Amino acid sequence: MSTLTTIHPRHALFGAEAATHHLPVCDHYAGVEARMRKSLALQAEMAEAAGRAVFDLTLDLEDGAPVGGEHEHALLVAELLGGPANAWGRVGVRVHDVGHKRFEDDLDTLIGRVGDKLAYIMVPKLAGVDDTRRAIDAIKAARVKHGVSHIIPVHGLIETLSGLRDVAQIAALPGLESLSFGLMDFVSAHRGAIPASAMGALGQFAHPLVLRAKMEIAEACHAAGITPSHCVVTEFKDTRALAKAAERASRELGYTRMWSIHPDQIPVIIDAFAPVTAEVDDAVEILSAAQAAHWAPTSYHGVLHDRASYRHYWFVLERAWLTGQPLPAEIRQAFFG
Repeated sequence: MSTLTTIHPRHALFGAEAATHHLPVCDHYAGVEARMRKSLALQAEMAEAAGRAVFDLTLDLEDGAPVGGEHEHALLVAELLGGPANAWGRVGVRVHDVGHKRFEDDLDTLIGRVGDKLAYIMVPKLAGVDDTRRAIDAIKAARVKHGVSHIIPVHGLIETLSGLRDVAQIAALPGLESLSFGLMDFVSAHRGAIPASAMGALGQFAHPLVLRAKMEIAEACHAAGITPSHCVVTEFKDTRALAKAAERASRELGYTRMWSIHPDQIPVIIDAFAPVTAEVDDAVEILSAAQAAHWAPTSYHGVLHDRASYRHYWFVLERAWLTGQPLPAEIRQAFFG
């Protein structure tokens, strides 16, 4: 296995160098103070066990702040970001949308106080490519104003019809790391033309307009090399429905990340987005042989493999690592050390 120390897959395989594949597969949202503190503690607990953060935590200014208390809520979130509970560096914040009167204050408060602690900023209700560019530019301007050298990735939420119309252009903008689908607002934007059942765990996969939106967002993200993040399942006590939704999002629609709105959803999502054991085993064998052959074609169980299939199995192996699947020690050291 000494040959595993040669060329890394990210350098050998076209398209495998994208850093966004390292985003955890679960993005957990919390906006109320007690839940934010509990979520930080849970993130730390699970990270200690795995040796890395296995889910991202997004602290919510948009839906979490009481009306009239938005600035105070932003100060609280900044305090949590800068405190010892944020030990793993995987905490982001959802701010108000670009058109909201609190948007610039959100950025000024967060970036001015804890800009170097922000894993990302999520911007909701993107209305189009111009809206998104304005958000990216505003975040950069706030960084420059406050002398923050840390590049803060931007995550966006596609939940409007105009945002979906421009999704390919939006995804291609420099500075974006991920796009999410906002199911509830998207359905509501149709003014009752889409039934409420389309907001449910299973109904959202049945309505053609909703399904089309999900597919267009995923396709735009993959074309731009950024991460597509799937929407919520609001039936947070129905873990079976959540598991089915997460599996479909991952295995049928090409999503590599999903929102959680309750702590019980986190392990279900991680399990659903993890590759199956047999495919992980194949990936280990195929990539070990490929690297030993300096990425020339190889044969595995009578099937020819070359750099095209190597790239697929590399992403399988990355997903296994992100979701905490057991990997041989020499593989962990060679590929993820």
